[in-house]
Amino acid sequence: MSVSVHAADFDVSTEIGRLSDGDTSIGAIATFIGKVRGEAHGKPLISMQLEHYPGMTEAELTRIEDEARTRFHLTASRIIHRVGTLLPGDNIVLVIACSQHRHDAIAACDFLMDYLKTQAPFWKKETGSDGVGSWVDARSSDDEALRRWR
Repeated sequence: MSVSVHAADFDVSTEIGRLSDGDTSIGAIATFIGKVRGEAHGKPLISMQLEHYPGMTEAELTRIEDEARTRFHLTASRIIHRVGTLLPGDNIVLVIACSQHRHDAIAACDFLMDYLKTQAPFWKKETGSDGVGSWVDARSSDDEALRRWR
């Protein structure tokens, strides 16, 4: 199990290989890759700024990952979340969940993303084509998705 928060991009194949190579107990690998969209609120998006509180963010991601390990029969997992200025098409987040069976891997991936969207201490500012940046508020639909796990 591992968590990383950094500005650098990630390579999905490399990260999956690090988790799974040589582990013959893994029968399923589920992934989620979040990317920066080219528009926000129906307008072109120029960039997204992601900020975090170093130390606290990694601790919360580790807690979330530990909870997923308790709920699901995971062999391995990995969360990578980028910070800094990102452009449309850039990767934002990678979640990998490995298990013996697909149901646990898929459910764990879904669980982790619901928690990341609502509980992880990240702040997101979107800058539109007009050059104006605005902080992104939490969405009630994300909170609703999280409730199913409680």
